[in-house]
Amino acid sequence: MNINNMMKQAQQMQAKMASLQNELAEREVEFSAGGGAVVVKVNGKQELLSIKISKDAVDPNDVETLETLVFTAVNSAMKESQDMVTKAMSKITGGMSLPGLF
Repeated sequence: MNINNMMKQAQQMQAKMASLQNELAEREVEFSAGGGAVVVKVNGKQELLSIKISKDAVDPNDVETLETLVFTAVNSAMKESQDMVTKAMSKITGGMSLPGLF
């Protein structure tokens, strides 16, 4: 394989990855905890978009449970978002791990 073909393939992959990054930024994942007491939305850039807390989940005498539900929902939504990005990127990179690309 000559260097020109390699450069052309690298440029094509770079363009595909840039397009995918823009697309992933628009995708959202949602995760709920406590049977829907806390619902969290995160996008493909791992940005927290929203947190919704049911009034039933708010008990001034049990703040720790609410904190745990929020913590669980946020971490799970972030993990789902990361998994979505990893899966989408692996389609472009052929499964190669390219750290720092997203």
